[in-house]
Amino acid sequence: MSTKGSLLKALEENRGITVSGEDLATSLGISRAAVWKAIQELRKDGHCINAVTNKGYCLAPDSDVLSREGILLHVSENDMANRIHVFKSVESTNLTCKKMALEGAPYGTVVIAEEQTKGRGRMGRNFYSPSMSGIYMSFILEPRFDMTKSVLITTAAAVAVCKAIEKVAGISCRIKWVNDIYLEGKKICGILTEAVSDFESGQIEHIVLGIGINYSTAASDFPEELRETAGSLFGNRPVESADDHDDDRPYVGGVTVNNAVTRNRLTAEVINQIFLVNENLGSGNYIREYKERSFVLGKEVLIIPAGGMTNGRNQSEGIKALALDVDSEGGLVVRYQDGSIHTLNSGEISVRTLSS
Repeated sequence: MSTKGSLLKALEENRGITVSGEDLATSLGISRAAVWKAIQELRKDGHCINAVTNKGYCLAPDSDVLSREGILLHVSENDMANRIHVFKSVESTNLTCKKMALEGAPYGTVVIAEEQTKGRGRMGRNFYSPSMSGIYMSFILEPRFDMTKSVLITTAAAVAVCKAIEKVAGISCRIKWVNDIYLEGKKICGILTEAVSDFESGQIEHIVLGIGINYSTAASDFPEELRETAGSLFGNRPVESADDHDDDRPYVGGVTVNNAVTRNRLTAEVINQIFLVNENLGSGNYIREYKERSFVLGKEVLIIPAGGMTNGRNQSEGIKALALDVDSEGGLVVRYQDGSIHTLNSGEISVRTLSS
């Protein structure tokens, strides 16, 4: 680990606490001058580090720059140091993950970026990915089945992200089939599952799971065409933790006003939850939780398929149906207006008030 990385790790371990330059130098086996130089480099990277004369250095509790050192402090999995890769900017974390997979990166590799310049969503859409206000991450996962069941992975990931947000921030989110997570009527997270295949054999060798979370993007910062539908986890509300709540401390927006929830902390918990659900993917236990968090079931929807024809119907402009259930493989069971019942395993839906 570099001097800068070692120093950041030490500061992250003591976030909010002032540590003397001498103690840092001694513990890291470097000079006081080297400590100062590394502090300056970290500040240039955006880390908020306070210097107190005759006392030392303190990483501010609300300093919020994504880093491998900050994430690793909260990751449950062992041996993750060489599998977590954090970039300042990439075209797309999914694209980076696919390239790394083809170059031999192991299962469990995670790519995280401060910014995506060409972030992608489902059905070829762009995913708005500004710097410093989101969490953009992708996983290389081992394929457990063919891509006809890819919706199963996306469904499980949606539950994992919701659980991570609840555990770290105490905020409950809802799910719109298949891959969108909503808070207060606005989309705050999208999930994209893709396959990496061997060209010669045609076999799927890796699954790449991409997750984009709008963490603190203000409503006014979204492109105009997204402002009606997109939101963020915190936006203009206080960014705080649900841990160690005390009734004597103020509570704002359902979360405690202290102990800031950094993106590193939430990113680590998403990693924890994704690995947990991936290990138990075959059990389907998360389907119950998915249905409990869904705001689609029992509502009229407009189905927008990936292709123009589904079940012999021309659906190029969408078709009305009633969402009935989510099956054991994550498919959405719907009833069309003619009374027939089918299960959707691809495409997407919009939820709206529909005329009969």
